[in-house]
Amino acid sequence: MKSEWEGKWRLVTGASAGIGKALAAELAAGGTNLILTARRRDRLAELAKQFQAKHKSAPKSSRPTSPIRPLPTKSSQFTKEKGIAVDLLINNAGFGQYGELSSVEPQRLLDMVQVNCTAVLHLTRLFLPDMIARRRGDVLIVASTVAFQAVPYISTYAATKVFDLFLAEGLAEEMKPNGIRVCALCPGATESEFHDAAGHPAHARRRSETAEKVAKTGLRALAAGKSYVISGLGNYFGAHGQRLVPRRLVTRIAASMFRPRQ
Repeated sequence: MKSEWEGKWRLVTGASAGIGKALAAELAAGGTNLILTARRRDRLAELAKQFQAKHKSAPKSSRPTSPIRPLPTKSSQFTKEKGIAVDLLINNAGFGQYGELSSVEPQRLLDMVQVNCTAVLHLTRLFLPDMIARRRGDVLIVASTVAFQAVPYISTYAATKVFDLFLAEGLAEEMKPNGIRVCALCPGATESEFHDAAGHPAHARRRSETAEKVAKTGLRALAAGKSYVISGLGNYFGAHGQRLVPRRLVTRIAASMFRPRQ
């Protein structure tokens, strides 16, 4: 990745764990200047120390973010104050919640839409004008394989990832004349804290890829100019194979896989 990312500034959201951490590590190894955001200050500080020990190009800035809504404006203001031109925006921050819609706290659902959709849209809108003016820039949006079908018991999360996928694919075509690449990274089950945080029971979990593999897949696809990429051959066939089956049947099968068990 060195030829693509070396010496340029990248903003990675949700960088303290999972895919976000793996993306930051991959970019740091390639000589990229990093701005990292996450909710957990201690983890960001530890990550900065790790990069400083391993790479000459360590995160020159890192920002903890706890409130959901101020994240986009805080990030934009921070880069403007420092005179930093962000050449790659990675919208990775997000979370899910397992369970019947009627049993999940309403605020949890609304916060999920804010983080997974609103913040992605807001951040992208804030940084795109400067990229257009420079006629260069990249945007990677982390979606999911659940964006290709309805998934009962994680219905809201799946719906937010549809938004992310369609936003990325639409922007990819929209931004081509401006020399800007946009790509949606669609991982399946990934080794991270996501499933525990979302409350996924053991029976609803599938074979997982490593976060490092997913990160490399996403960055390669972005560099190649792809508008989306599904990480993992099995995930690819699973996402596209369901097109051959009636949608109602696909949803019913997903429900049987995710339905709570006594």
